[in-house]
Amino acid sequence: MNKITAMLQTVALSLLLIGGAQAGKATPANKAAVVASASTAGHSKSTRSSKAPKQAKAMQKVNINTADAAAIDDALLNIGPSKAAAIVAYRKQHGAFHTADELASVKGVGLKTIAKNRDRIVIGGAAEAVPTKR
Repeated sequence: MNKITAMLQTVALSLLLIGGAQAGKATPANKAAVVASASTAGHSKSTRSSKAPKQAKAMQKVNINTADAAAIDDALLNIGPSKAAAIVAYRKQHGAFHTADELASVKGVGLKTIAKNRDRIVIGGAAEAVPTKR
């Protein structure tokens, strides 16, 4: 244990004991939680989410001209349900995408997102645009 981690652990434990003594809540479980969190304070790995990131999945390809919103959401990185729905809505209104870069015309989809997904995006099987009433 390095000196900084030891100091953090001591300070955190002291604060817990002082605050817990005032509230009558200093317990061994609280002490253990502080010790555990202080001992990992210097580490950079984050364990915020238990949901597996899409990057850990095997690479899936998706035809953005024929796929539904759920398939687009599942296959593309940094594309959630609302952006996937926006892609489908844009495609229905404007017609098929001819290049992956045309996705940048969809609100919320930028060039960095397209670059991350370039190997996952398939263009083909053009979907027809729904004619709008004038």
